[in-house]
Amino acid sequence: MSTPTQSTKQLWAGVAKVDVTGSATDQIDDPLYAAVDAARGRDRLYVRALVMRDATTTAVLVTVDAVAIAEIGSIGNDYLANVRASLRQDPGIVAGHVIINASHCHGVVCADVESRTVQAVREAFRGQVPVTVGVGRGHEDRISENRRLQLHNGREADVRRAYSLPADEQVAAVGPVDPEIGILRLDRLDGDTLALVYNFACHPIQGVPDGGNTADLSGFASQVIEEGLGEGAIALFVQGCAADINPILYRDVDNPADAEPLGQRLGLSTLQAARKIRGMAAAQVKVIADSIALPKADLLPHIEALEAEQSRLLQALAPTSLNLKSFVPLLIKHSLSPEYPSFDSHRYLHEQRMGSQHLRQLDDVNRRLLDQYTKNIHTMEQLTRVGVNLGLLRLHHARNEAHAGATVDAEVTGIKIGPFALLTFAGELPVTMGLHLKRASPHEYTFIAGVTNGYLYYTPTAEQLKNRGGAQEDSDCFVAPEWQRLFEDKALEILSQI
Repeated sequence: MSTPTQSTKQLWAGVAKVDVTGSATDQIDDPLYAAVDAARGRDRLYVRALVMRDATTTAVLVTVDAVAIAEIGSIGNDYLANVRASLRQDPGIVAGHVIINASHCHGVVCADVESRTVQAVREAFRGQVPVTVGVGRGHEDRISENRRLQLHNGREADVRRAYSLPADEQVAAVGPVDPEIGILRLDRLDGDTLALVYNFACHPIQGVPDGGNTADLSGFASQVIEEGLGEGAIALFVQGCAADINPILYRDVDNPADAEPLGQRLGLSTLQAARKIRGMAAAQVKVIADSIALPKADLLPHIEALEAEQSRLLQALAPTSLNLKSFVPLLIKHSLSPEYPSFDSHRYLHEQRMGSQHLRQLDDVNRRLLDQYTKNIHTMEQLTRVGVNLGLLRLHHARNEAHAGATVDAEVTGIKIGPFALLTFAGELPVTMGLHLKRASPHEYTFIAGVTNGYLYYTPTAEQLKNRGGAQEDSDCFVAPEWQRLFEDKALEILSQI
């Protein structure tokens, strides 16, 4: 395939998107898709490809509306290698210069997503035109929340739909969010926008009211941006450090789950910031692709500790004469009238005049029963959290046992287009790590992306890993705490070199 002619300073770019929406026949039996009905869907899933080229370097950024491009979900572990091999052959792009980010939505993609990815990149390569580069930041703090709950006992729990929350009185604080939207805008020489890359940290897992297949909030955001820019512009969402970031009101039971309003807010905030960016005519592309060997964790002690906790909780369940049917009305009566729960006040006053305390004594007995039943409920809720997280630890222990070697290789890639610097990693990174790396970077416009070029499950901080078994991020993880130092050292090394 021929290469466009260009000057040494001019940046060229091409962009394309291909529909990869899956159907009911593409839906696999996986808990990730348990709440998704792929036979329905009011929005579409896409693979979007952006090719950027200067006089010496070609780089490709691909974004996929999928939960991951390996390990979990329906995209196979050979997807990345196969796509890179095809693009190495035609149009001749270096494997490490092909960067593929998954939005991490739980949408069902089509079975031939691999060939459609290659199609999108080749279309983008053929459509390259000279562009100017604009870089900036947006802000959106209304659509996300940190799902890690810091408890008064020093432990942490998390906000999930898979299990109950701790009692309100147990929760001491929550963690931060990252409201920053990192923006790269590429404009044709006539001023129309060709592509807009935006990096933001939030799990796109809200869903839609009918439970249909959806690209979720990032998909709706991209739709808003593309319609707002017009002229065939394509918006590429790059997932940030969202391991512990949920969409706001993720567990709302009073309204249907609906990602569209959240996505619209993100899209409009991105557009608002993008329109203030001024472009620069000359820019270069630089890519550094490297890898690190991350140590696997010994999860057996954590499994044994959680099994002991499970046993302790089971033994803490106390006998009670109440069941759910008797507990609820009794609780309502004691809540409506704590002083006179069993009957109207005049009956109590009459007993008092007669020198009797029968109703008061009944109330004392019932209060003890309510307290015990409530304690049992909280214990059972804690047991559900322990059970789910114990299952994750066992899963990763078996995984580590099945895969030879004490370490696992992970790609770390840095790409810089003009002043826009993006560092990528395969794990689900926590928000605090993204905030730290952005502060420590030598580049003013630095943004961090997880779930890229593979998938390593959750990669919590060393501090968070002291909480293994208490939250999903700590339990759905197979690396040792030392991974953080190795990754951050490599990340800052790459950022200093691009």
